[in-house]
Amino acid sequence: MSDATRLSVLKTYKLYVGGKFPRSESGRVYEVTDSQGNWLANAPLSSRKDARDAVVAARKAFGGWSGATAYNRGQVLYRVAEMLEGRRGQFVREVAAAEGLSKSKAAAQVDAAIDRWVWYAGWTDKIAQVVGGGNPVAGPYFNLSSPEPTGVVVVLAPQESSFLGLVSVIAPVIATGNTAIVIASEKSPLPALSLGEVLATSDLPGGVVNVLSGRTAEIAAPLAAHQDVNAIDLAGADEALAKELEIAAADNLKRVLRPQPVDYAVAPGIDRMTAFLETKTVWHPTGSLGASGSAY
Repeated sequence: MSDATRLSVLKTYKLYVGGKFPRSESGRVYEVTDSQGNWLANAPLSSRKDARDAVVAARKAFGGWSGATAYNRGQVLYRVAEMLEGRRGQFVREVAAAEGLSKSKAAAQVDAAIDRWVWYAGWTDKIAQVVGGGNPVAGPYFNLSSPEPTGVVVVLAPQESSFLGLVSVIAPVIATGNTAIVIASEKSPLPALSLGEVLATSDLPGGVVNVLSGRTAEIAAPLAAHQDVNAIDLAGADEALAKELEIAAADNLKRVLRPQPVDYAVAPGIDRMTAFLETKTVWHPTGSLGASGSAY
């Protein structure tokens, strides 16, 4: 059969929730097109039920992931980067189609995203030294502060930067021990859904990252109001939606990272890691030795 008469087999993607690939509970899908309007694939239109299921999966995974050693989390994240490198060609094609880029420019975006993942993998066992430490106090005490993950974090992926921006908002959340529910770019969800396929075949435990696609506002509203969500990153929300979600998030005092202009090509710093960390401070008596009052 010649290529001229062959029918294309367009893929229908699935959600990535709890380490599995369920169809949307709603049964709905929508057509994803490239920058020229050509039909690329079908993506799930997630429902409120899908969002609630993702929260359950993320909460279930939080104990094991946050309790893992920082070194182990770094190993797992580096393994994800290895898997991304192996599927580089696929991501180059998807980014080129999603963002209307030439193959060379899309390749540069994908390479930067893989490098960014490696960069965050290296931070897992170093962030505590930067933001924690011993505190001087006027008394016979040790006073130590150490960072701890916030919990379940909802991430609205950037709408335009379909892969580099996506990695730049997911990696810092899970590198520090949080679990994530990611709402993919509404217009360009394929790199995010493909990332779910990579995560499923890496060493990342199921539920640490959950990927939903569909209408951003529809999925984000119940998640912002959910009582078992601890924080939300509004990177992919416009001004009106961000305000609405911030009001909903206030009901259980969620941490909120407001949307801001970001050049994802620039070195990110540690702000997105510290945004979803809590600080635990421990006081411990030093005790006294001898009549001199010296202490250890």
